[in-house]
Amino acid sequence: MVALVFPALPTVTLPVTGRAERFPIRRIFCVGRNYADHAKEMGGDSGKEPPFFFSKPADAIVESGSRIPYPPATTNLHHEAELVLAIGKNGAMVSEADAPAMIWGHATGNDLTRRDLQAEAKAARRPWDMAKGFDKSAVVGAIRPGPMPDAMLRCTVNGALRQEARLSDMIWSPAAIIAALSQLVSLSAGDLIFTGTPAGVGALNRGDTCKVEIDGLQSATVAIA
Repeated sequence: MVALVFPALPTVTLPVTGRAERFPIRRIFCVGRNYADHAKEMGGDSGKEPPFFFSKPADAIVESGSRIPYPPATTNLHHEAELVLAIGKNGAMVSEADAPAMIWGHATGNDLTRRDLQAEAKAARRPWDMAKGFDKSAVVGAIRPGPMPDAMLRCTVNGALRQEARLSDMIWSPAAIIAALSQLVSLSAGDLIFTGTPAGVGALNRGDTCKVEIDGLQSATVAIA
């Protein structure tokens, strides 16, 4: 047995709908600008272009129903409602036709973003890491095994509707996302993929409760302390 200089951290896991077992998280990938209306909202091109990706650490996971502190180093925390894919197989260079077989299940997600830091990074042509991959920045509901039919994605803050779109409004489908990402990295069981957010992203303040819902899935709800 290999001796460690300090105890290894436990594996981050998420609950699975209808099961006692939990889903172990390996990595978190996120797709940028996957809804045309959000691309326009952020000043980008709404035309179809190759998807681009960024990441969050696995320990950024926040389970639905949690209460988290307002993050440091920002005065403009934003919500981003998203469908999350839970990968259940290993694969690289996956074709779009074979990609659906990689999906173990689905969940609702909220890609919390320090928007002011992201704007500064864009202006300076620097990475987005500290705008996207900060502590407690990935709110995810329970993972439901099996396929995901087309459904509505909604985000409310204190009960007021902020975001609403159909999953079929995505520029790149889940299969296309997996195929493109697998050309860049080898995907593994336990990876999560946030599939992008529609228009309507906006600020969260102290005391707010943000709820992301997708028909048929558990909500991803978080309260800001």
